[in-house]
Amino acid sequence: MSPPPALDLIGVRKSYGKTEALRGISLSIAPGEIVGLLGPNGAGKSTLFQIAAGLFAPDAGEVRLFGMGYRDKGSEILSRLGVMFQARAIDLDMSVKANLKFHGALFGLSGRTLAARIAEVATLLEITDLLDKPVRTLSGGNQRRAEVARALLNKPDLLLMDEPTVGLDPTTRRLLLRHLHAVREQAGTSILWATHIVEELENADRIVLIRAGEIIGAGTPADLLARSGAETLTDAYVALTGAPATEPPPA
Repeated sequence: MSPPPALDLIGVRKSYGKTEALRGISLSIAPGEIVGLLGPNGAGKSTLFQIAAGLFAPDAGEVRLFGMGYRDKGSEILSRLGVMFQARAIDLDMSVKANLKFHGALFGLSGRTLAARIAEVATLLEITDLLDKPVRTLSGGNQRRAEVARALLNKPDLLLMDEPTVGLDPTTRRLLLRHLHAVREQAGTSILWATHIVEELENADRIVLIRAGEIIGAGTPADLLARSGAETLTDAYVALTGAPATEPPPA
């Protein structure tokens, strides 16, 4: 029997007052799959992530991770989940290592096991020489890498990344992308990567286009190029959504 999807959203709806943030979203992510969620600001990406991460319950529809629901198996789901949101969620006055130790303890990690995990993620993300530095003293890119390291401490089966490259320069953005593809290759981790920067998803297994709380298209990057008749993924995005493309700042 094949394993269940890492994430399965079925007809998910969410409103804030009279504003419909999600309008019947259905999305499934297979084990080990990297899926890009591409859409303009305000499309509903962050709301989708908050629901997938168990922070909010949907108004309607079903949310299942690894074949389980939050109502009955919330603790088990969270133990297999890594999350990184747009907003910084790391203590700026603590060192990188102290942040990682604190977060690891939340997952029951301690002693040699925790030390080994910190060393492993620090090596993967090339921040070993930064472990003893206060987070506040690091560049924005290195702070983000420290946050990714924290999200990977529990060896998650699913990693939710909501606009993780906000504010990063092109070189650091490419480095972070490389690290996350390495995570998938080494650990088989499923990744849902939300962004409004088209070029970040050129190597995703699949791209899901979202606008105004609805999925308006999905497919491999090659599928989207063929469907739109465009030569670049940016042009395909514009053609299929009618939304202006967001380009990263020049190097």
